[in-house]
Amino acid sequence: MKQGDLVVRKSYGGDILFRIAALSGRLAVLRGTDYRLLADSRIDDLHAVRDPDELEGTLQARIQTHETLRRMKVELAQLKPKIAPALQQGPLRREPYFELPGKVLHLDGDSNYLKKSMAVYAQLGVPAQGTYCHESQMPQVLMRLLPQVRPDIVVITGHDGVLKHRKDYQNLSSYKNSVNFVRAVYVAREYEKHRDSLVVVAGACQSHFEAILSAGANFASSPGRIMIHALDPVYVAVRAALTPFRDTIDIADVISHTISGIQGVGGIETMGKYRIGLPSMKNAIDKKTGSLI
Repeated sequence: MKQGDLVVRKSYGGDILFRIAALSGRLAVLRGTDYRLLADSRIDDLHAVRDPDELEGTLQARIQTHETLRRMKVELAQLKPKIAPALQQGPLRREPYFELPGKVLHLDGDSNYLKKSMAVYAQLGVPAQGTYCHESQMPQVLMRLLPQVRPDIVVITGHDGVLKHRKDYQNLSSYKNSVNFVRAVYVAREYEKHRDSLVVVAGACQSHFEAILSAGANFASSPGRIMIHALDPVYVAVRAALTPFRDTIDIADVISHTISGIQGVGGIETMGKYRIGLPSMKNAIDKKTGSLI
């Protein structure tokens, strides 16, 4: 076996598909392909997978992904008629308006997940900038990028997991990357302390939910220390980006529509980041040239 191979763990019944991230002697570092789980395993406990579609768990995860995307598109379509009630009356009611969804800065510890996440943002019309970096580098990267990008929403995610034989779930040292997520959230809150000015979504599989939320995140994983799907943080960020700034993001609805549910993601009351404006950018006239912009 070599780095990059797709594998499952025999001792776990082949329930989760992993990609080998690194090899060290008889041990392999594994990163989930559908779930944001970081694990390690003896090489002799691994079984190579040639066709991921043959695995029931992988197929189910992909079905859930497609269903989540479909649901997000439906919700967005339903939201459209309700987003501009103030513009439906008065002398400018027939004027086309323009939309300003919240802008996302997405830091991801997995380059493949980052590509998938950026594709979702693009499909749903959410402006986003993505950066791939190791979880340990996220605090420094955020410190540099926040004043450059000036986002409305920050997603801090990658891979995590509870260390083997650790039962003290309140101790950050029991987690593989939760301390890095906590430090990154502290950086975000040093940049912007107000939770409605900068929405922070942080964590991965089995992450220390309470510590991440206490550090200043609006939404975090994982209350039940369970695996979360790769797109769960993206779904939360999209809902924040497309909820009008006068409205509170419906926490219960958002969480219930994530793939991992209430045991996977939690959060606090937070205002949305979506705004509308007049006139439509397409109809604006350049006063210098007299032509349409």
